Amino acid sequence: MSQLSSQVSSRPILVTGAAGFIGAALCERLLQRGDRVIGIDNLNDYYDPALKKARLVRIETLAAPKPAAWRFQRLALEDGEALLKLFAAEQPRVVVNLAAQAGVRYSLENPAAYIQSNLVGFAHILEGCRHHGVENLVYASSSSVYGGNRNLPFHEQQAVNHPVSLYAASKKANELMAHTYSHLYGLAATGLRFFTVYGPWGRPDMAPMLFAKAILAGEPIKVFNHGKMQRDFTFIDDIVEGVLRCCDKPATPNPNFDPMQPDPATAAAPHRVFNIGNSQPTELLRFIEVMEQAFGREAIKDFQPMQPGDVVATAANTEALEAWVGFKPSTPIEEGIQQFADWYQHFYQP
Repeated sequence: MSQLSSQVSSRPILVTGAAGFIGAALCERLLQRGDRVIGIDNLNDYYDPALKKARLVRIETLAAPKPAAWRFQRLALEDGEALLKLFAAEQPRVVVNLAAQAGVRYSLENPAAYIQSNLVGFAHILEGCRHHGVENLVYASSSSVYGGNRNLPFHEQQAVNHPVSLYAASKKANELMAHTYSHLYGLAATGLRFFTVYGPWGRPDMAPMLFAKAILAGEPIKVFNHGKMQRDFTFIDDIVEGVLRCCDKPATPNPNFDPMQPDPATAAAPHRVFNIGNSQPTELLRFIEVMEQAFGREAIKDFQPMQPGDVVATAANTEALEAWVGFKPSTPIEEGIQQFADWYQHFYQP
């Protein structure tokens, strides 16, 4: 773990979902560079809260030399009154909204959770930003918004009108909601469409963690669509770097926005949407092969049909992000999976 900067900025940054996979990694990076960070998370049991609490311990350890640099509050976005009180007390200048009910498959079982967290909760975030002078909102969208689109690689000028899960629909709704607040209230807002994030401290419901657990236990792993799938696996450090750069460069109106031919990724308002992915789509069976090499064991593969809500392939065109902030994710899966495997074995098999 890197050392905390000797200076702490007076400009507070609010990170929602601070105990989550991406949120915790972002909080660490913000603290390392000297930002004052307010983290919130509801610590729900969608997956093991012990992992979330372990991430928070890492952050608290990092922040210990500068206690004023870090504050955490257990809070759900759905609690609008408590959230607005926090905005009033902390007066964040930048907000990074990473809190959400995650997971495509779980949205088939419990759609109400997505309505409350991803729609009602995000509306409360927008209201907090509106009423408390937030200068920049960066929020998590998802590659899942591309839904039934098969025109790869995905780019931001493509329409996203065919979501195939409620999770995807909720993320598209977030983009529309944020644009409306940008248009009506001048809120600078940037939506980031994350592509299959993986790495150390990842989510237990995602493929790398499920595969690692099964491989080490000698149990079968479920390989959906009989392995005929591709994902644009993107390493956590690359995701965090992209988020940081967007924190430092608020969205601006597109001076060339043409209402006769509107660009879906920009606006006459200060709202922009970017893909953030590795731009190197990987066959699922190749990903499993790299995991086998990293763990030194062969996986037992249980080939399954396609699951409802899933898509066959994702691939990101990231030219717009690179032009905007000068950054392009590039960590190869061989490097990223090895880092993940090293962490997994240290954390779960000390």
